[in-house]
Amino acid sequence: MKKLCALLLTLVAGASHAADITVSAASSLTESFRDIAAAYEKANPGTKVDLNFAASGVLLQQIVRGAPVDVFASADQSTMDQAAAQGLLEAGSRQDFAENTLWVVVPPQAKQRPATLAALAQPGISRVAIGNPESVPVGRYARGALQQAGIWSAVQAKTITTQNVRQSLDYVARGEVDAGFVYATDAQAMPGRVQRAFQVPVAGGITYPLAQIKGSGNAPQAQRFIAFVRSQQGQAILQHYGFGSH
Repeated sequence: MKKLCALLLTLVAGASHAADITVSAASSLTESFRDIAAAYEKANPGTKVDLNFAASGVLLQQIVRGAPVDVFASADQSTMDQAAAQGLLEAGSRQDFAENTLWVVVPPQAKQRPATLAALAQPGISRVAIGNPESVPVGRYARGALQQAGIWSAVQAKTITTQNVRQSLDYVARGEVDAGFVYATDAQAMPGRVQRAFQVPVAGGITYPLAQIKGSGNAPQAQRFIAFVRSQQGQAILQHYGFGSH
């Protein structure tokens, strides 16, 4: 009888573990994916969604090193392309699910409020927060826009490099920099603590993809979570946080 009880407990524990999924998502998805995970768990009793937030490039490196991830959501196509090139994605699982825009924001007490990218190169702006272009998508978008405007070299000398978009947002909110590049959704996350200066044009726009990681320990749940993000309910949550639907 004891052996039978032990076996049943083992099976129950295994079933419970099997219902867990780990989702690694870009920092800019923090609030929206917390709400999506809660809604998904409510719709799928017994399921636990573990969330891991960081810059998309950092998340990719974690997956490369063997981190147990079921679903990966990045803030750009380039990082997901790298994941695909390295054979990390389950075939046919990649889907676009949201859109965003790039903005320059300033502290509410800012003495100067730049209206164009060219203004960032002027003497009145001495510190600009920008995500590390090597690992942070918002940094790559910003660098590309500055290069296209022909002022990357001038602004680069003023940049304060950050580990993710939320760090850039925090620097601006605390008045530690004169301006910073963030997404529209990040600016919305801190109403009153940062001011939008101007929108930055991004060639090709900003779309967010997600995909199931090959070898997922819970492929059925990973597939259901991806479908939920793209469902009417998931899209409504994303739109609530300022994302465009896709």
